[in-house]
Amino acid sequence: MNEPLSLGLDFVADDTLSGFRLQRLEVLNWGTFDRHVWTLQLDGRNGLLTGDIGSGKSTLVDAITTLLVPAHRIAYNKAAGADTRERSLRSYVLGHYKSERNEVTGAARPIGLREPGSYSVILGVFHNAGYDQTVSLAQVFWFKEAQGQPARFYLGAEHALSIAADFSGFGPDITQLRKRLRGAGAEVFDSFPPYAAWFRRRFGIDNEQALELFHQTVSMKSVGNLTDFVRHHMLEPFEVGPRI
Repeated sequence: MNEPLSLGLDFVADDTLSGFRLQRLEVLNWGTFDRHVWTLQLDGRNGLLTGDIGSGKSTLVDAITTLLVPAHRIAYNKAAGADTRERSLRSYVLGHYKSERNEVTGAARPIGLREPGSYSVILGVFHNAGYDQTVSLAQVFWFKEAQGQPARFYLGAEHALSIAADFSGFGPDITQLRKRLRGAGAEVFDSFPPYAAWFRRRFGIDNEQALELFHQTVSMKSVGNLTDFVRHHMLEPFEVGPRI
């Protein structure tokens, strides 16, 4: 069996963990991960998520996807092969876990673990052992209107953050949390494009196509046509006229 290739960096003894790798994933009030801070500690190594159906495997995968992929490109619960309407950002923030049917009207309504007055946080801490660099990415969700989609802000920091230490004890006003995070040296964004530009520069991701490929492969079940997959998700479009 061939030995894995390494980068051969001359300033670090062990370069097997070079490149930005996920050190830690934390979620608070995300899906059925309710009330407490739930942590997946990977320390930059490969991980294997196992569990019964409905135990939350896809929920954690979707948290990572939400951190790195724009909302309009995400198909939640894709890893489980579910219908695209089965889960949404709203269902994750409210913690929908079952449906109840009205015996009179026959209409079904989702039942959640949380009310719109709560807030949710997903946080990923990435570390590059080769350069001893750390980047934290986070998103905070809350409801401005009970019936609408959750509001959110995006955050990036060049040091390790944690939900317990950095995203709690700010009172009922999300604005206070934003101010506190900025005061601690974090960059806070109101939309995905500047947030994505910020973390792509630090991760060294030059091409948006890389994130599209990540989204397609992170929860892949099967590839129907390999040629079409490579053409649509791995190759950049270019003008063919000058090359003919």
